Amino acid sequence: MDGKTVLVTGGTGGIGKETARGLAARGARVIVVGRDPVRAQRAADELGAGGGRVEALAADVTGQRDLARLAAQVAERCDRLDVLINNVGTHPPRRTLTEDGVEATFAAHVLAPFTLTRLLLPLLGGRVVNITGGIPGGRIELDNLQAERRYLGWTFSQYNHTKTMLMAMSLRFAEEVADSGVTVNVAYPGHGHTPMNQAMTVAGFPYVYRPVVPLLQVLTPRIFGDLSKPSRSSVYLAASGDVEGVTGTYFTMKCRRVPWPASVLDRRNQDTIWALCEDLTRETV
Repeated sequence: MDGKTVLVTGGTGGIGKETARGLAARGARVIVVGRDPVRAQRAADELGAGGGRVEALAADVTGQRDLARLAAQVAERCDRLDVLINNVGTHPPRRTLTEDGVEATFAAHVLAPFTLTRLLLPLLGGRVVNITGGIPGGRIELDNLQAERRYLGWTFSQYNHTKTMLMAMSLRFAEEVADSGVTVNVAYPGHGHTPMNQAMTVAGFPYVYRPVVPLLQVLTPRIFGDLSKPSRSSVYLAASGDVEGVTGTYFTMKCRRVPWPASVLDRRNQDTIWALCEDLTRETV
């Protein structure tokens, strides 16, 4: 990764921070993006202490205005961006709207990767890695994309729903830029004891899982405390020569290619999500 520049959203903690650490150790120039400028700079200082070149930028990527500003700042710093890792995640316990009036998890997991990738395409000369998570792969509800009908249910959560939508959007994006030399792939990291997961309350879980949440809160730090493991798939897709030129592909936490879920392959789902993203970003990209 010597001489290559990587941008990691949500890079100030959790899986994103460990991804940044792994890529900096491989010689990449890494720019971590976080909502809090103090925390972002602190993460960059920590990650760069071992000799890596790590920089910080602050942006709330759920907002279109901040995304536009972030892209402009990246363009000022870089002549070329080799890898964009859309890693940021959020899991509020109830439906909330961003300053743009967009449901927050949809804004973070689907709209932000769509917008930022489009804004940075003139700089991108390599790879886009989008990070899914939770339990993706379920049905995509086209009448509930922004949790208009329900945010949580017995087994349904908007978090998992939007992570599945991210996969569908990514597959469509890979097709859209197929002739540009830019590749778009999705990594599944597995589970990790991340700051986001640590902050979750019982109210954030679908109803059927709530009785076991206290047990999960005890076991998760012990079983999933090593965040270098869930960062392996994103580091692999960003750095490995094995995936040079590979695009439109889904990789597991063990860095293996697997088939896309049926809901992701559904062209109607792809087209509907793509059209909504275009509509919501009309004034930005």
